Amino acid sequence: MKKIGEMHIIFFAVFIVILTASAPATGKITVFVSIAPQKYFVQQIGKSLVDCKVMVPSGTTPHTYEPKPKQMVAITKAKLYFAIGIEFEKARLKKISAANPKMIVVQTDEGIQKIQMATHHKPEEDDRHKKDAHQIEDKFRRDEEFHDHSGLDPHIWLSPPLVKSQARTILTAFQKFDPVHRSIYMDNYLALVSEIEDLDAKLQNIFDGQQGLQFMVFHPAWGYFAHTYGLQQIPVEIEGKNPKPAQLKNLIEHAKENDIKVIFVQPQFSARSAKLIAREIGGQVVFADPLAEDWADNLRQVAKKFKAALK
Repeated sequence: MKKIGEMHIIFFAVFIVILTASAPATGKITVFVSIAPQKYFVQQIGKSLVDCKVMVPSGTTPHTYEPKPKQMVAITKAKLYFAIGIEFEKARLKKISAANPKMIVVQTDEGIQKIQMATHHKPEEDDRHKKDAHQIEDKFRRDEEFHDHSGLDPHIWLSPPLVKSQARTILTAFQKFDPVHRSIYMDNYLALVSEIEDLDAKLQNIFDGQQGLQFMVFHPAWGYFAHTYGLQQIPVEIEGKNPKPAQLKNLIEHAKENDIKVIFVQPQFSARSAKLIAREIGGQVVFADPLAEDWADNLRQVAKKFKAALK
């Protein structure tokens, strides 16, 4: 009897070892996103089940960023990559995916109808502006070309209704990859949707009665935001470059004609042209970052800046 009991104990111990060895890892799912605002959406849905890493860190521009060697090492452990359709991905995602062929790439912009990048300038050859353009040429020095703005606007994360669509895509990806925790992902998703809808309602209230109002912005990242709340953005940069003197003159005249007193700029880009325009129109430069990681709080703060500036 004693020998049988010992055999049962040994058998049970072996069973536990086998079970433990065959059990799935309990660690977090490593995922990557392209830009910091995406981390907010992914982390809100994945919570403690995921470890979300950002490819393009805060304070840098996605248009020129090159992945670091340590990021390329880290990507080999990632299970999911949430893409959003920015230019960085067009240039780098193929290389990133090659470093980890088993990684699943999820296009969170799938199903979203994109708009054209905003442009606003009159023909340079207009002789009326040539003389005035030379007068301000000594104030202006053209920056290097950062990126190509031909085509569709990628900044879909700046419109709460479009973020709801992205959130649904993220939810589906998590539930498919990790079906054991389907209900947890769903609960987290519903909480995020509630937050998005509450933020959207507050922004609608802030911009109530401001429909059609124009604002000037150096980099035209706020097109979807403007479209959602009935505003119109006027970009300072022309096709990814600082404006030429004649174009700069046109922008100054447009700002004066439409009583625009504020030029929004983001910290990733030079503010020289915006400051020049602000001086000429007696206005001010206000910083608004479309790439901030705390997406919800950032939009609330930006909306307050817009509201104060547009009065």
